[in-house]
Amino acid sequence: MNSKIIFFGTQNFGAGILRCLIESEKYDLVAVITQPDRKIGRDQATQKSPVKILAEQHHLRVLQPETLKNWTLDIGVWNLAIVCQYGLIIPKSILELPKHGFINVHTSLLPEYRGASPIQTAIVNGEAVTGVTIMLMDEKMDRGPILSQTKIQIAPDDTYPDLSEKMEPLAQNLLLKTLIEYLEGGIKPQTQDENGATFCKMFSRDDGRIDWQKSSAEIYNQYRGLTPWPGVWTSLNKKRLKLLKIRPAETQISPGSVKVAKRRIFVGTPHGSIEILSLQLEGKKEQSGASFIDGYPEFDGASLI
Repeated sequence: MNSKIIFFGTQNFGAGILRCLIESEKYDLVAVITQPDRKIGRDQATQKSPVKILAEQHHLRVLQPETLKNWTLDIGVWNLAIVCQYGLIIPKSILELPKHGFINVHTSLLPEYRGASPIQTAIVNGEAVTGVTIMLMDEKMDRGPILSQTKIQIAPDDTYPDLSEKMEPLAQNLLLKTLIEYLEGGIKPQTQDENGATFCKMFSRDDGRIDWQKSSAEIYNQYRGLTPWPGVWTSLNKKRLKLLKIRPAETQISPGSVKVAKRRIFVGTPHGSIEILSLQLEGKKEQSGASFIDGYPEFDGASLI
């Protein structure tokens, strides 16, 4: 078997999928297509994508179009594409090019959680189970026929990075197994049930704002799913207060009110509270709860919004 593959991907999880294809040595990686280098942070330093970094380490050809609309793929012979966390729309004109189509590695149990943030959204919604789907792509988002799926339990304290790390080897193994069966004609693609379709969005900074009228469990799920970005936050004296590490607690306090007890910080919810273990006030450095109290003794009894 010597399938000539193009890989489309950008983020860390996508780099993990590219790595398993490289290490399998069964496939000829003709090219890697990833998003352009981006300027990030306060200093606006240019950063390569995790996929580009890995591809360059293995001397693979890297292409970085700003958009695939009206883009000509001039890379010679190829008959299959693998996509994982690419982040740009792939038009129908390109999807129809390879003989064996485009295979997408999607981190949910499709048709649930189609879209840009399946792992994060599953955690935010308090799901106990998620999974990986290997599917054939069509022009609609995550709608194509399913080739294979596998499930994974979500632990009560899993954050987005935790669950991503657990899912990566699961996805790698499933993809390699599925590729062999698919290319040998041993898999019949299964049409998705549109009645069970749900969708997830790209999160923004505003999605991290805490509503203290929500339950402790909902706020904790929000924190787990939105860590490390966009993160969760609240307001103190019109300044953004990032809550970098929290956990549910049983201390009873009115919603949004701060209580300091034995150098520990609690904020009330309708039935219980949230303990803040580390935090960062706008314009300041990250601090533990105890050190924050030393600098802001008036925090005890404050109201957060």
